[in-house]
Amino acid sequence: MGISNFADICSRTPLPLCSLIKSKTHLALTNLTDINNYDITTFNVGILPRCYARSVDIANTLIFDIGNAFINIGALIVILIIIYNIRQKYTAIGRSEYLYFFQLTLLLIIFTLVVDCGVSPPGSPSYPYFVALQIGFAGASCWSLLINGLLGFNIWEDGTYKSMTLVRGFSFLGFAANFLASILTFKDWIQDHEMGSTNATAMVVVVYIVNAVILLVYVICQLLISLFVVKNLWVTGSIILGVFFFVMGQIIVFALSTPICEKFQHYLDGLFFGSLCNIFALMMLYKTWDMTTDDDLEFSVSINKEGDVFYNNGY
Repeated sequence: MGISNFADICSRTPLPLCSLIKSKTHLALTNLTDINNYDITTFNVGILPRCYARSVDIANTLIFDIGNAFINIGALIVILIIIYNIRQKYTAIGRSEYLYFFQLTLLLIIFTLVVDCGVSPPGSPSYPYFVALQIGFAGASCWSLLINGLLGFNIWEDGTYKSMTLVRGFSFLGFAANFLASILTFKDWIQDHEMGSTNATAMVVVVYIVNAVILLVYVICQLLISLFVVKNLWVTGSIILGVFFFVMGQIIVFALSTPICEKFQHYLDGLFFGSLCNIFALMMLYKTWDMTTDDDLEFSVSINKEGDVFYNNGY
C-alpha cells in the first residue's frame, strides 16, 4: 500500500474523507463476485468501510453517527466552558493566544457536526467543501499551537500585536495548506490517470505528517517548559496524560474501529471513542496552560469595609 492509497485505512475506519477518495482497489472490499465486468470509473462512492455506525431517523430527518454527534455536542459545551474560564484570567500568560486556539477548535467541532451528522450528506455538491473546511480548521488549530508552545520561553511578549499576528498568520497558513491539499484531492484536480485513482499523497503529507510533526514540537516545548521553566511535575503529568488520550484516540479510530463497531452492533464505531479521547486531550491541554498560569497575576484587588479599593503587589 502506497502513501496515497487509502483503501486499507478507509476499509477499517469510517472517516468522512473516505467517501471522497476513489481507489481502484476498494471494490475488492465489497461482496461483488466479479468486478471485471464493471467500469471502475463509474463508481463514485469513495472507499466504504467494512463496518460503520448506523443512521437514525428522527422526525423524518436522517442523522448519521448519532453517538458521535452527542459526543461532539458535549465537546461544544466543554469548549465554551474553557473559553469562559480563559477569559476570566485577565493577566495570564498566553491568554489571548490560547483563547484564539480554543475558538478555532470550537469552529472545528461545529464543522465536524455538519459533516458527521449528515447536515451536508455524502454525495451532495457541498460535502467535499465541508470536509475540506473541517480538515482546514484542524490544521489551523495544530499550526496555532506551534506559536503557543513557544510562549513559555519568553521569546516575545504575549498578547501583543506581534504575538497575535504570528498566531493568526500561522493558523491561516495551516488552514490554507490543509484546505487546499484536501479540496484539490477531493475534486480530482490532482489525479493519477494511469492508476485510475485519486492521488492523495499531498493530502497525506500535509494533513497527517506535517500536522503530526507540529504537534510533536508543541509537546516537546511544553515538556521543556514544565521541567526547566515552571519546574512542576504536575504540569508534566498533565502533558503526558494529554498525549496519552490523543494517541489512544488515533489508535482507536485507525486500528480498532471495526472491532468496536461489530461489538456494539453498528450502534457505535471508533469515531465515538476517538472523539471522546480528543475531548480529554483538549481538557488536558487547557489544564496544562491553567496550571502554569495560576500565579501569573501581577496584582490583586481587595475591597475593605468602607468600600475603598487597595491594589497590592501580590501581598
